[in-house]
Amino acid sequence: MTAMRAGGVNRALLGLIGLLLLVLGGAVLAVGLGAPPPSWWIHGGPHDVLLTRAERTHYRAARWWWPAVIAALAVIVVLALWWLTRLPRRHRLGELRVDTGDGGAALLRAGALETALTEESAAGHGVAHARIQLHGRRARPWARAVLQLTPDTDPSTALSEFTAGPLARARESAGLAALPAEVRLRLVRHRAERVS
Repeated sequence: MTAMRAGGVNRALLGLIGLLLLVLGGAVLAVGLGAPPPSWWIHGGPHDVLLTRAERTHYRAARWWWPAVIAALAVIVVLALWWLTRLPRRHRLGELRVDTGDGGAALLRAGALETALTEESAAGHGVAHARIQLHGRRARPWARAVLQLTPDTDPSTALSEFTAGPLARARESAGLAALPAEVRLRLVRHRAERVS
């Protein structure tokens, strides 16, 4: 499944869940304010409780009830957390479409280009650490770069060296017409030296 399809599925699923919660919440609010309950409503009026005492204690004596409830809730929480951790990764680019020059195209793993860009950027003058990620679409990617600079480095020089060096070479090697970049520059913080 590609990142674009996964993003579409995530948006559709989130929209469906949101719509369902909106309808249920609106129905609860309307009935609580005195509106006649809808035909599918499980209780008769605004003063009914959601679960009666008999419904709450019906399965209390059954040994399977509480372990089953806890297991079901644990599965829901684990699935929700898994989904939540997967969402930020979906926005990253999985692969790029590279023109082979003979009218065809090849797919290049975005991670390989990210690694090459990161290593080349980190080797630049005055760059202590670099982290680069590719986002966007296969044919129109863009880069997000974080460069940590040493304190004696001029930020404008580091930026121009990055755009003219590693970024330009990545664009040329991938055969892209353009490779826009969002670059964040940070300084490496030094601990204060002790003077005796």
